Amino acid sequence: MARKLPVERSHDFQIKAEEETSPDHGCSPDKRSLIQRLDHGLINLDKVAGPTSHEVASWVKRVFSASSVVTKTGHGGTLDPKVTGVLPIALNKAARVVDVLLTAGKEYVCIMKLHGDVEEARIRSVLSCFEGRIYQRPPVRAAVKRVIRVREIYSLKILEIDGQHVLFKVGCEAGTYIRKLCYDIGEVLGCGAHMEELRRTRSGPFVEDDTLVTLQDLVDSIFNWQSENDERELSRIVYPMEAAFSHLPHVIIRDSAVDPVCHGANLTAPGILKLDRDIDPGDTVAVFTQKGEVVAIGKSTASTSEVIAANSGFMVETTRVFMDPGTYPKWVKK
Repeated sequence: MARKLPVERSHDFQIKAEEETSPDHGCSPDKRSLIQRLDHGLINLDKVAGPTSHEVASWVKRVFSASSVVTKTGHGGTLDPKVTGVLPIALNKAARVVDVLLTAGKEYVCIMKLHGDVEEARIRSVLSCFEGRIYQRPPVRAAVKRVIRVREIYSLKILEIDGQHVLFKVGCEAGTYIRKLCYDIGEVLGCGAHMEELRRTRSGPFVEDDTLVTLQDLVDSIFNWQSENDERELSRIVYPMEAAFSHLPHVIIRDSAVDPVCHGANLTAPGILKLDRDIDPGDTVAVFTQKGEVVAIGKSTASTSEVIAANSGFMVETTRVFMDPGTYPKWVKK
């Protein structure tokens, strides 16, 4: 049985302690100015067929060049040149978070071409067998080592069958090759198959909806901001970088614990105010301020119930820091 696609989660917090946050430090992501949003932002871009993902990210930096506000870009999950759809583009400091996006679930719509005639009932039966955990060797032109690895197919739904063409939607674990999935389905059917067309409709929290923008949309919104002093559209299409962590369990910490974590310190029990109820030892968790700013990610060393009961000890081993030191005041021993 396939699990639910890990893209977003509703956070059910268990409270360990309560403390007010100081308005003098930090800033809620939804209260950032446009300049701050561009410095910590993500854009849900609609990639066209032709360019590489790296080229698209470079083009985004170029369209911002006149403002000198965006000097660095990255992308959250490579798409082959011919593949279209959702390509999150990270701006400036948000480029640090693209690796986190890679662990979120992906969703695609694919047209698969069979190399022979197969009964519809058999097509449906075989595709249903590919839900769940599968073994997959990356294709020859992949950017990773060609060793067999396990990937999970969370859902595989046939949308239409027209002769030898099969249109289906697949929700899958990051790092799944849909081209290879089509090949393997063809092998099981006994007729062979290949991927004819592919579009990504989801990458983590970024989906194919009214927030998906073309490069031309982005150019127009930047023009309105720079020439007309109208920042409404640009503000609408730039997500806070915290959106990239929506699929991870959250740990909320005290203001006094923020700066030590920013310097790479592990998070101790007294620094935690609340956390998701379903955290287990070894889980990757996102550490947030009370204002909703992401501080770091790390590995939990205890379950939620153990964290609630603990008065001391390391609860989260910090593995990657995203907030700049000095954003919150240094901890002073009383």
